[in-house]
Amino acid sequence: AAIVWLMLGSTFEFALSIGISVLVISCPCALGLATPTAIMVGTGQGAVNGILFKSARALETTHELQTVVFDKTGTITEGKPVVTDIFPLQNTEKNDLLQIAASLESLSEHPLAQAITASARERKLSLLEVEKFTQVAGQGIRGIINGKEILAGNLRMMDENQIKVTDSEIPESGAAEGKTTLYFARESQLIGIINVADVIKETSREAIEELNQMGLQTIMLTGDNETTAKAIAEKAGIKNVIAEVLPADKEHEIQRLQQKGQKVAMVGDGINDAPALARADVGIAIGAGTDIAIDSADVVLMKSQLTEVSTAIQLSKATIRNIKENLFWAFIYNIIGIPIAAGIFYPAFGFKLSPMIGALAMSFSSVFVVTNALRLRFFNARHSNHKN
Repeated sequence: AAIVWLMLGSTFEFALSIGISVLVISCPCALGLATPTAIMVGTGQGAVNGILFKSARALETTHELQTVVFDKTGTITEGKPVVTDIFPLQNTEKNDLLQIAASLESLSEHPLAQAITASARERKLSLLEVEKFTQVAGQGIRGIINGKEILAGNLRMMDENQIKVTDSEIPESGAAEGKTTLYFARESQLIGIINVADVIKETSREAIEELNQMGLQTIMLTGDNETTAKAIAEKAGIKNVIAEVLPADKEHEIQRLQQKGQKVAMVGDGINDAPALARADVGIAIGAGTDIAIDSADVVLMKSQLTEVSTAIQLSKATIRNIKENLFWAFIYNIIGIPIAAGIFYPAFGFKLSPMIGALAMSFSSVFVVTNALRLRFFNARHSNHKN
């Protein structure tokens, strides 16, 4: 700009003033502040709402999500199941079945196992000594009690060990009501069945309905049998169910969805959810979950409420929108300011921008961008149960 004015016959002082004005007003401070300020305020606002974004990438990616996959136990449900039905077989008494089951399950950390142990404790049943305790991934557990091998697990475990389970022995109401059915065998003979039910969290249905209304696909991923899984999913408002999935296969299911071109979030709380949380585009861990799940996730819901999944997505969208606004104003400022500073209006109107005014305008653009970013502090998520 200075050279052009010199070529047009202006004085060196005039040309130098034009050059300084252009240099000052084109300083990209506002452009440099546009993204980091919005990310910083958005991350802070997430913390205020009990949502911990571990990185800027997590905050930026969350707004692109198309599919949200939920674990069942401890995520959609309370994770505190209780024994609802005890069906002894082979001339076994209820208390005897529960004592054997609790003795074996007491060595497991699974929520279903804890429910059976708690039920035995309520009935003041003593626990028997267990030898050679073993966990079978995706099936159940086994051990030796009083010299006899005891198996406890799902129907897959019974089939793998050639233990016959006839249709007449399976309680009809269990799976249809969303109960998880556990089978117990002694020396290759089925000795009883125990139904365990886990209550859905109060906020689960509301949270999932909100995500459905936002146009997101919701999926429940669980190791339960398909009938039980569909019953729980219906109560929660989830239309898509992937059931009877081994813990090691959860990651593959997430990968399969990603290969279809979907941006996928995984919401979970357990140790077996960790690989899936790490594989997902955005891993979301329940704050009350295991340390491994929290470490593997990109986002942590400190309040352990599923409604915060919707809040996180809304906050991410608000942050990205704020970044775009900041970039727009920073660019439009330079687009308008640089020609004025170059003296485009001087020949017609005799108007020339002083370098001091240019410096003031440049500073104002940065203040404007920062102020716009701070508007995120007034972010308030919209939930279907109340109006904001």
